[in-house]
Amino acid sequence: MPFSGELKNATFPEGFAWGAATAAYQVEGGWNVDGKGPSIWDTFTHQKGKIFQDQTGDRACNSYGLWEEDLKCIKQLGLSHYRLSFSWSRLLPEGTACNINKKGVAYYDRVINDLLTNKVTPMVTLNHFDLPQALEDKGGWKNEQIVDIFDEYAKFCFQTFGDRVKLWLTLNEPHVSANLGYEEGIFPPGLKEPGMSVYQVGHNMIKSHAKAWHSYNTIFRQEQKGLVSLALNSDWAEPFDPSSQDDIDATDRYMAFMLGWFANPIFVDGDYPAIMKSQIKARSEKQGFVSSRLPEFTKEEQNMIKGSADFFALNYYTSRKVKYSKSPLEMQSFKTDMEAEGIIDPSWPVPGVAWLAVVPWGLRKLLEYIKKTCNDPEIYITENGFSLMGPASLEDNQRCQFYRETLQEILIAIHQDGVDVRGYFAWSLLDNFEWACGYSVRFGLFQVDFENPEFPRTMYKSGKEYATIISCNGFINKKVT
Repeated sequence: MPFSGELKNATFPEGFAWGAATAAYQVEGGWNVDGKGPSIWDTFTHQKGKIFQDQTGDRACNSYGLWEEDLKCIKQLGLSHYRLSFSWSRLLPEGTACNINKKGVAYYDRVINDLLTNKVTPMVTLNHFDLPQALEDKGGWKNEQIVDIFDEYAKFCFQTFGDRVKLWLTLNEPHVSANLGYEEGIFPPGLKEPGMSVYQVGHNMIKSHAKAWHSYNTIFRQEQKGLVSLALNSDWAEPFDPSSQDDIDATDRYMAFMLGWFANPIFVDGDYPAIMKSQIKARSEKQGFVSSRLPEFTKEEQNMIKGSADFFALNYYTSRKVKYSKSPLEMQSFKTDMEAEGIIDPSWPVPGVAWLAVVPWGLRKLLEYIKKTCNDPEIYITENGFSLMGPASLEDNQRCQFYRETLQEILIAIHQDGVDVRGYFAWSLLDNFEWACGYSVRFGLFQVDFENPEFPRTMYKSGKEYATIISCNGFINKKVT
């Protein structure tokens, strides 16, 4: 369903944030230098059989040693904003402020100061999957003590960098961390505890975020005047059979379990979606549990969580058609609780990694859905990208078309649907270490030659396309097809 027609307004609002995003483990390298402690991703990738061809992020793009090269890329694109993440264990090797790594602080000071000197606004994620291993050794996200530990880390970052950083994200994609790390076991810590830990981890992540937001709100906001949120990922979903009530209901559950799980407590009413609570409770009781496998928030916690975000940060990549999937009671898992199966429509192109069907119009529909269900928030699209299997040609024409179509859909969302979209961050600035896929998948606006010890960066054609759109704050030719 690609858009084709006449855009009445082909430019973005004044002050629109044009960005690109990266994450510390995926680009920095320098995993054990200058006092950095190990993260759970260091530990996980050093085990055989966990990652494509046993690749690691030990060196990644060597952004820790080549930050000046990254800055050149940022300037070439003409970005107004740059999203990065802090390596928690580079700043606090043991996860707490009892041991502060001054060289880690100096590195991020330099990055932030260089960005500001070049009139680029930093958006910083406090934790993008790479929990310090020292904290995992104490139970990690399963241990409720992580709520206070994360709050102390957040306060350290706000105190140290908040005079210059005004856009903060506490966590990146808690849905992914909980599901892939504790349900499917393909992300660290690599646990497979279906239908149990995934909910406890999500619970602790929500409380960790909310407590850190309140710390900023009460201690730092008046002086620093920044904004704090968390990055939530979601597909757009539609019924496989629009005439099937079972598929319609399954689609509602799919969206509740994917987006509502975290968005509803924070942006709506302080609690999980009713459909998620009732579904898990009913299945838990039939399975012989005395209470729901989904933990409950106290009234005090609900009050703390509700409203604990200053904007909505959305990571969108793909869409699904959803079918009802009846699950036997003896099967206990997140997916069987949901009783919904997401399917890729065969008409949607899949040019790179298998899960990423390219559906630009799905983003417009998702933005409108968030407007309607999450109290019409200000929205930053904090990740969105197009994958190719690497090494990819510099003439990435498909990706060029993707950026044009996607940004046109965002324009329609803004001008026709009235969605308050404040910015767009392409994933990613650089080809990088793409988690379980290693270096086999490429999302960058700049190609990185991982075989060359100097890791040279070369702009893809899509980078030039994106830079042109940025320079025009949209599209000069209003006729779009």
